[in-house]
Formats: sequence, structure tokens, C-alpha cells
Amino acid sequence: MSLEFSSSDDAPAREHVIGVLTDDACREIIAVLEEPLTVPAIADEIERPLSTTYRKLDRLTESGLVRETVGARPGREQKSRYVTDFDRIAIALDDDRDVRVDVERSNDHSIALWKGNI
Repeated sequence: MSLEFSSSDDAPAREHVIGVLTDDACREIIAVLEEPLTVPAIADEIERPLSTTYRKLDRLTESGLVRETVGARPGREQKSRYVTDFDRIAIALDDDRDVRVDVERSNDHSIALWKGNI
């Protein structure tokens, strides 16, 4: 399913998505999210402070490119993990020469994906 980011209330503005993609730390986070990770694990992977990692994850979550999931195993506390929420992003000009941002999302991202990794 492809989404055109325009004036839809539930879709982030294309400028927000493009802005996130121009941020080095945000791209680093996307690159390490091959599997759901906690914030400390992400910060370790990208070698950035926790405060920066939290800020960048907020931006990525607001843009709709990353989402937070929460899961727990019996006898353990809940832990938030972050996972990418897209398979492909395309930026192109439409017939009217307006910038169009399409994000393809997959239904493959579910809590079952990482139940065994908690």
C-alpha cells in the first residue's frame, strides 16, 4: 500500500519525512533497526548519547517511519522497542511537478516478530 503525503490528517507532512531522512543520526537509527531494539541498544549501536537517541526516535516516530512496540515475557517488566514501519520510501515529482513522498508499509511488522527476542 502506498501513501501520498499531502493534506491527510493521519499522514505526516512530506517535509517532516524528508527532514528526518536528511538527519544523519536518524538515518543511522533506521539502518540498525533490522530487528526491534531498545533505546539503550540503539544508542550503543549508533554510538550516540541516550538523550540524542531519544530525540531522534521521537522525530522518527512522529514522521511515521519508526514505531514503538511494547512487549513482555512472563515475570519480566515491559520493555519498549523500536522497529521501522516501512519497507520502501520513494520521493518523486508528480504530473504537476509537485514533490510526492510515498511510503510503502508492510504488514510484516508485528509484536510476534520479536516475542522471542525479549
